[in-house]
Amino acid sequence: MLAAMPPTPDAAQAPSVGPDRGRADACPGALRLHPAEDGHLARLRLPGGQLTHRQLLAVADAADALGDGGIEITSRGNAQLRGLAGGCAADLAERLRAVGLLPSDTHERVRNIVASPLAGIDGRGVGGAQFDGWTRELDEALCAAPWAARLSGKFLFALDDGRGDVAALHADVTLIAVGGGRALLRLGRARRATAADAPVPAALDAARRFLDLAAGRAWHPREIQDELPEGTVPLPPFAGEQPLLGQVGDGLSVGLRFGRATSAQWRLLADTLPAGRTARLTPWRGVVLPGADPARLPHLAGAGFRTAPGGPWEGVTACTGLPGCAKSLADVRAQAVRAHTEAPAEGLPVHWSGCARRCGHPAGRWVDVLATASGHRVTVDGTVRDTEENDTAEAVAEARNAQRRRPE
Repeated sequence: MLAAMPPTPDAAQAPSVGPDRGRADACPGALRLHPAEDGHLARLRLPGGQLTHRQLLAVADAADALGDGGIEITSRGNAQLRGLAGGCAADLAERLRAVGLLPSDTHERVRNIVASPLAGIDGRGVGGAQFDGWTRELDEALCAAPWAARLSGKFLFALDDGRGDVAALHADVTLIAVGGGRALLRLGRARRATAADAPVPAALDAARRFLDLAAGRAWHPREIQDELPEGTVPLPPFAGEQPLLGQVGDGLSVGLRFGRATSAQWRLLADTLPAGRTARLTPWRGVVLPGADPARLPHLAGAGFRTAPGGPWEGVTACTGLPGCAKSLADVRAQAVRAHTEAPAEGLPVHWSGCARRCGHPAGRWVDVLATASGHRVTVDGTVRDTEENDTAEAVAEARNAQRRRPE
């Protein structure tokens, strides 16, 4: 049984504190490469996770020519290239500009916009045709606003079509469509929202008001939530359901273990995407292919994509770990592979972290598996169990299943 112990600092539950704004925002981008143990890293902001056929191929080509041949999908539906040479930034930027993936040098790191990936595909949601244009409108407005360049590279906008999927990600500014071109606007983690007849201008105004109020004291609204104005419309809890895998409405949805694809897999996505349609990377490290032929699913499965719900990898994520990250204490991805192959389980999401930063952890409730000098520390809802490596799989399975039905 999981024993009650003094909780370890848990990224899902620890109170937010203001960051040290005396240091520069070090969040990587397409122009600002991050030095890692396996080479430099570039993060490509993709508003709404959207990529055309041409852009998919350009990213795969860049991964092969400049990096390690792989592409990672992040928890914000962006893409990362790893293993880059330190001097390749200009070459990468030229490749991205040529296909429209770098519309602004000054604002490229603040184009953090997630959107409901199944909007307009599965018959759910209430945003209608106007919702489809919000992502593009917000991206263009962000890039055109000089003040927006002061936002942190971590600042996140979420556009929810009313189903409550990305609304559960606790973005800094969230728009929730209610129909008729209107939306509810939530700033930070407020329990109430404000009605907005012009959603995109309202979202921009909220971000600017936060900047003015924070005055350099905080990266995110949640860090000064008590100082922010409260909305008038109560919000229900959002489940944050990720897209099912396989055929979903008028499209296909596939997943990737740890969100990492080879360039060959990336090119297969491009070949599967119908002409004139746009792929959507999801915050759950998957890909939605609108209009794609269901007959392509076996081919995608044979290439290593997850194409059906369930199985040992449902809800399992991990940070980069060793050898790619010098701060990590372990190769947590390899450890996760062993654990979930031996003891597959359903229940809460589980995230494996090589260090206390817990990079890429999910929103909401999740099982936190933190590498330690002798094994792992498994934490869920403040209950902690320290394990040797051989015992971690059992502890994780127990935590996922024992806690999944606990009332909020």
